[in-house]
Amino acid sequence: MKLVRFGHTGVEKPGIVGSDGVIRDLSAHASDIDPKLIGSGSLQDLDSEEIDALPAAPAGSRFGCPIGNIGKVVAIGLNYREHAKEAGAEIPKEPIIFLKANSAITGPFDDVILPKGSTKSDWEVELGVVIGRRAKNIAEAVALDHVFGYVLVNDVSEREHQLERGGQWTKGKSHDTFCPIGPWLVTRDEIGDEQALDLWCEVNDERVQHSNTADMIFSVAQCVSYVSKFMTLHPGDVIITGTPQGVGLGFKPPRYLNDGYTMRLGITGLGEQCQSVKRGED
Repeated sequence: MKLVRFGHTGVEKPGIVGSDGVIRDLSAHASDIDPKLIGSGSLQDLDSEEIDALPAAPAGSRFGCPIGNIGKVVAIGLNYREHAKEAGAEIPKEPIIFLKANSAITGPFDDVILPKGSTKSDWEVELGVVIGRRAKNIAEAVALDHVFGYVLVNDVSEREHQLERGGQWTKGKSHDTFCPIGPWLVTRDEIGDEQALDLWCEVNDERVQHSNTADMIFSVAQCVSYVSKFMTLHPGDVIITGTPQGVGLGFKPPRYLNDGYTMRLGITGLGEQCQSVKRGED
């Protein structure tokens, strides 16, 4: 299944992509695509004929984040071999964990707003893992059994705030609009091998990132298991699993986002995003 949320910010409706590619309104079956619904498994009984009979969403509807009321976004840093090389960093011996504030979450086609005075905001295409059942201290061998599905995420990052202002990475990762998610939440059964997905990002129509999840240092299963040893994961939580080489920080000299720039990114089976970059006023 490909699940979506459509409509104006804050009043999105639940939807599902029909066999014909049309977005269908799921309101008759669910009040929202949220942690409660994800953890219930109640949509598994819907067949394609029932889905295609649902009313179509209004043409031109905005896509919101495909998950409502996300509890937490847990991020894995430096998790691609080639990205670690371009950053001049050693290959981590254990996953690097930081949190991204859920107030940063936005829709996949919404504008990205640069913080006031920002000169080092950067792009990062990432595979997001959506938890489907409670996970605490779970083994790697069963970690994927706790995964509901996957989403495309842009882990927008202000590098000065992340790396030059002391303390943790979180403050460079959590500005409003710095976590576009979607367009779809795709259930695990539709993705196949999560360690064989192409991912890419273009800035102003130039392809700057192009890699495959096979380059991950720690696999999806390893990341889910590892994070569960430090915090309880709940349905609807999202783990973003790192970005490949080609971020602005890695260029010589570095390149960063500016007012009027565009970002377009995608992952095999998870659709595409596109954001316009604008400079904030406060």
